[in-house]
Amino acid sequence: MKVREIMTPDPVCCLPEDTAQKVATALREKNIGAMPVVLDQSSRKLVGVITDRDLCCRVLANGSNPATTRIDRIFSANPVTCREGENVSHCEQLMQEHQVRRVPVVDGEGRCIGIVAQADLALKEKADKVSRLVAAISKPATAAPSVRAA
Repeated sequence: MKVREIMTPDPVCCLPEDTAQKVATALREKNIGAMPVVLDQSSRKLVGVITDRDLCCRVLANGSNPATTRIDRIFSANPVTCREGENVSHCEQLMQEHQVRRVPVVDGEGRCIGIVAQADLALKEKADKVSRLVAAISKPATAAPSVRAA
């Protein structure tokens, strides 16, 4: 099975200059937990990913104002990505190796054309494989990740 068969095409994306509040509102309205960050909406050149956890841990927990905090200071740059023509097993392997629940899908020029979430895999794979995937993604990290100040 290919990534294009399970990915969500044309995902909602945000910009580095967007505020944490604007991104959080979009995540809530779309009922999603992460959003690709693109250079601009026309090129959709992927520059990072921001998650609901990023907003919680890097904005709210630090006491920063979500209405004025730009996400260019808190999103994760250089995310793990895959291509639409790759096998789903490669995407699963990336999720396990990097312990991420979502992988943006890019074209040959680095434009965000889709996203694959752990849930997308869960809906397409057998239960035992999903169980192993979730366990591998969720295993505790050996060291706490560094957090940039907002």
